[in-house]
Amino acid sequence: MKKIIFTFAFLFVLIGSAQENYYTNYSFVVEPENEATVFKLVDDYYSENKPEGVFVRLFENHFKDGNNKATHMLVFLGTQEDMGNMYGGGDDKFALFLTRLNQHVKEGSGASMGRHLALYGDTDSNVRYPAQRIYLLDVKDTEAFDAEYNKFHSKHNPPGVLVNMGNTIVGQGTGKFNRWVIIGFKDMKAAMGGPNKLLSGAALTARQKAWDDFRANDGGVEVVGSSMRMLLGAW
Repeated sequence: MKKIIFTFAFLFVLIGSAQENYYTNYSFVVEPENEATVFKLVDDYYSENKPEGVFVRLFENHFKDGNNKATHMLVFLGTQEDMGNMYGGGDDKFALFLTRLNQHVKEGSGASMGRHLALYGDTDSNVRYPAQRIYLLDVKDTEAFDAEYNKFHSKHNPPGVLVNMGNTIVGQGTGKFNRWVIIGFKDMKAAMGGPNKLLSGAALTARQKAWDDFRANDGGVEVVGSSMRMLLGAW
């Protein structure tokens, strides 16, 4: 696989309704001396050429397993229709952008595509959650897990936390996981403490009890990986 990572000249099939949100992400390595240049290239291009209906995010992989060599991740999110339109074809501007970007990145951990299954919290696109914990889960009974996940987070997700859950369709690699959870926080202090530190009193007691119930009925979950990424830019 050569450097970055993707081209708009391939076809793909996504399964589901047009209103479901899908994502693609591309991981790569940026040497410290090239970080500012890479950010500027991405910012300059997507500030002027943002795909219609698609959210674009650039992250730094801050805390991660030693096997994960990628330092950065470029993520796209949108409906099946909007993502399909984005991948429908490139132009000279995009080709030039890729050429310039490839001069400053190295191969990373590849690319993947998947679907968002549940989202809880303030979803206003102007609200940022720059510190994001990522958990990779091996779930024995995904139907039971999805139901209990929705039951718990629909009632016990603290203000200031965005919790996203989904799966990977292709590009997973050799890791054994069938669900991922991303917990977004508004700053590093909140991310270090976790959701429980944002509650107190009766709300905290209720959340802890509900968490015990969730774990008792979650379909059998093993955490097989975790990391933390920081948001660098959003378009």
